[in-house]
Amino acid sequence: QVQLVESGGGLVQPGGSLRLSCAASGFIVSTFPVSWYRQAPEKERELVAGIFANGETRNDGDSVKGRFTISRDNAKNTVYLQMNSLKPEDTAVYYCNAVIGRRYWGQGTQVTVSS
Repeated sequence: QVQLVESGGGLVQPGGSLRLSCAASGFIVSTFPVSWYRQAPEKERELVAGIFANGETRNDGDSVKGRFTISRDNAKNTVYLQMNSLKPEDTAVYYCNAVIGRRYWGQGTQVTVSS
């Protein structure tokens, strides 16, 4: 059974950093694409970053390039999203997603950037 469990969200001041974790079970993260999405209030869910089975990564959106980095730890079967220089507009629920025949989603973790 595929499960994705996000953690690491919270309240942070502008300019601060957070590292989100996506702990996977039921599959091996190094064999399927895993991505991070986010959804702000009253906005559509948007792709933030993804990592492919071969380790290649992609960051979507000029708003996060240079600030967010996706990575994974194969030994822990976990994918991370390092977020630096956070801005209030990064406030959203962040979701982990895996494509294994179909899309699987985690429950999300709230990130709030505010002074």
